[in-house]
Amino acid sequence: MIPHAASISGKLLETKDIQDKLKKIKILILDVDGVMTDGRVFWLEGHGWTRHFHVQDGYGLKVLMKAGIQVAVISGGESEDVRTRMKFLKIEHVFLGDEDKIKALEKIISATGLAAEQMAFMGDDLFDIPVLERVGFSATVPHAVEQVRRRVHYVTQTQGGWGAVREVADAIRKAQGLGPYLE
Repeated sequence: MIPHAASISGKLLETKDIQDKLKKIKILILDVDGVMTDGRVFWLEGHGWTRHFHVQDGYGLKVLMKAGIQVAVISGGESEDVRTRMKFLKIEHVFLGDEDKIKALEKIISATGLAAEQMAFMGDDLFDIPVLERVGFSATVPHAVEQVRRRVHYVTQTQGGWGAVREVADAIRKAQGLGPYLE
């Protein structure tokens, strides 16, 4: 088990190996539940299942896309609140409702023409592992299952749903010299 993820994550992000990986990234691919959200779902009468998304993650993705890095979402779940959020963020590549995430990754590779080493993926559970192991840079959140934490290049300091996506988006921009970012 990883000791306290926050105590080691920041150090790993600045290593030459990680920086070299981040410099190659042309698309950030995200899982939803547990990464873009804290993993909790809520039932609202008359609406259905819903999640909480963090504004900082959304803004981080918009800035990343404006800087020329594409964003995609692959989620095993499928719900209207997720579709609405992705549409609001103007995320072009959205694949929902299939736990075989390699199929979606293959579609992203085909649609973008990018190599796997140019892709980053954030996931937190067992069915994310095949994609995490295939891409050039992989990240997860501190509350991910142990099997995922052991396999990724980076464990965020921030919890999923509370800015973890922003942490990785900002790290990609910073490694590539794509402002704006403040020290």
